Amino acid sequence: MLFFYQIAVLLSLLVFLGILLRNLIDLPGMPDHSSQIGQFVSVLVPARNEALNIERCVRSLLRQEYASFEILVLDDGSTDATEELLGHLLLESGGKMRVVQGEPLPDGWHGKAWACSQLGRLAKGELLLFTDADTWHEPDALRRTVGAMDASGADMLSLMPRQELVSFWEKLVVPLIHVILMCYLPLRLVRTSRNAAFCFANGQYILFRREFYDRINGHASVRDAIVEDVWLCKNVKKACGRVVAFNGTDVVSCRMYRSFREIWEGFSKNLFAALGYHTPGLFALITLITALYLAPCAFLFHSVLAGEFTLTLFWFPLTQISVALLCRLIIAVVFRQSLAMAFLHLLSQIVLLAIACNSFYSIKFGKGASWKGRNYNFS
Repeated sequence: MLFFYQIAVLLSLLVFLGILLRNLIDLPGMPDHSSQIGQFVSVLVPARNEALNIERCVRSLLRQEYASFEILVLDDGSTDATEELLGHLLLESGGKMRVVQGEPLPDGWHGKAWACSQLGRLAKGELLLFTDADTWHEPDALRRTVGAMDASGADMLSLMPRQELVSFWEKLVVPLIHVILMCYLPLRLVRTSRNAAFCFANGQYILFRREFYDRINGHASVRDAIVEDVWLCKNVKKACGRVVAFNGTDVVSCRMYRSFREIWEGFSKNLFAALGYHTPGLFALITLITALYLAPCAFLFHSVLAGEFTLTLFWFPLTQISVALLCRLIIAVVFRQSLAMAFLHLLSQIVLLAIACNSFYSIKFGKGASWKGRNYNFS
């Protein structure tokens, strides 16, 4: 029985390695060409308590090489210095930028969806670029993105930016986003399949054709979704739109979190929600992590302590660990992450297990997940 279990685990890891290798093709880098049409683009930035990030973000957007664009920033009830900083940036913008004060959050809406919905209503562009306040953009980012939109014929385009990882906990946990994306989701099906189950979008950077954004009723269609980006992708696919995704590590970067507390709260807010608050799905993820990453290490540790270097207790687990580590190292190279931290993959999976349990408990039995002074408990 143990022999067949070990075979199943190894085959599963090899399947995930195969998905990863295929996804390296299906998540190409950004093409380096310009749009031939020159559509007017509205760059839309929701900002809530972003005093640490907003100046860097807006200044990088003001330096864009693209000729025809506007920047709209919505101050979503910030209680830090965001409003004051936006005032200074407005004076520097040369008329390229507008700042608006967000309206109170209505019942039934999550904060980011409401902020983006307001921005979408105010935007003048034929194309709408929604990007987070903690992002930084190379000068050619907008030009290349619009060019990629035109070349692909997409109605919705999203990027995977380079994640800026500074602290130990950032380097340990944040790369798991890439592991989940690259090893578990066949990205080719995001582009080619009409099935809304195969979806990827990253809310840090999403470009829409205005016509299609309006067709799906924009962010109003995902007003109660915490992971609104993925649900926007689902709605586009249901409306027969074309979705494309690119590896944007050379054009956009983002620092999502700055401390373990932010990582804990951010992942706890999103993890259970990303599974549609589906309890069997969450426990399936917990089982998967335990079987594929924790159990092989436990078997190997027991084998070494007992001096039993058998096929089932030593060689199978060693091979399983090697395949998992290979996946992690490939992802680190592709997305410009620390190779040394990849060797702590087991620890990162243990932390992910703890976050999954906290995400489930806080939504089902606690006060809900919290983020930037707001509680989220729409289960």
